[in-house]
Amino acid sequence: MADRIPPIHTLKALDAFARLGTVWQAAEALGVTRSAVSHGLGLLRDILGFDVVVRSGKGVALTPRGRRYAAEVRISLAALESAQRDGARTVIEGVLRLSSTPGFAAMWLCNHIGSFSAGYPALEVHIVTGRELDDVSTGDIDAYIAFGDGNWPQHDVRHLYDVDFLPMCNPTLLNLRGGLVRPADLLNFPLLHLRRPDDWNRWLALNGVPLTESRTSVTFSDMMLVQAAAMAGQGVMMGDEVTCGSALASGQLVAPYQSRIRAPGSYYLVSKRRRSADPAVTAFGQWLQALIGRVGTDLRGE
Repeated sequence: MADRIPPIHTLKALDAFARLGTVWQAAEALGVTRSAVSHGLGLLRDILGFDVVVRSGKGVALTPRGRRYAAEVRISLAALESAQRDGARTVIEGVLRLSSTPGFAAMWLCNHIGSFSAGYPALEVHIVTGRELDDVSTGDIDAYIAFGDGNWPQHDVRHLYDVDFLPMCNPTLLNLRGGLVRPADLLNFPLLHLRRPDDWNRWLALNGVPLTESRTSVTFSDMMLVQAAAMAGQGVMMGDEVTCGSALASGQLVAPYQSRIRAPGSYYLVSKRRRSADPAVTAFGQWLQALIGRVGTDLRGE
């Protein structure tokens, strides 16, 4: 996918077409001509490097990859509209200092933070990464995105989402070494671990795959490295549909099995109690919870 961000009118054209199903209905909803919608969909193909629609009978239909991308676009447009409404009501100025786990920051927050900033243009956002997944001790931080059991005394803690892991890989692996049809087929590929193999052991046991010491594996210290290796076709990772949502939507990763295991921790937004009522922290928390709340449902088409 190209690095260029598509113009907003092309994203609105895709969103309207995905929701309504025809070019003419999308054009009526947007108050533009049919040719404008068609041109927008074509421009997306040129910018993204893949077809979002294909000819179907006398009309056009979304491609599978276009459908996944449209789900991501719908999330971002809704968040942008919400942030703009909130920003119109209250002007929030100053600096918001955020700390996040490295993987969540790189794989999710950096892909969406622009919609928050667009709603609060007078607010300067600083993002740093924590030393540990449950670290809420970094000085001079207004709010933390942390992974753990929710037990942070003397802090205001807001649950973001529970993490359900499932196998993910580069789509090319689906056609190598017999493919990935049965859970046992995973043992034909390296299994990519984050720090320890516990999650893979649990998933394999749940799906009736005997645990063997001979299976090939690679262990990483950071979730970003795990995803980078998976996208490069180096093996199969355990990921979740929120953190890995952009890679799934773009087709860089696919989930060959739908069986899931619950991670031992969850993601939370944590802030010192004296900061929890700060308008910037409140606005960010509302934006974050609303956006994350739609991700899993939209990706699964529910």
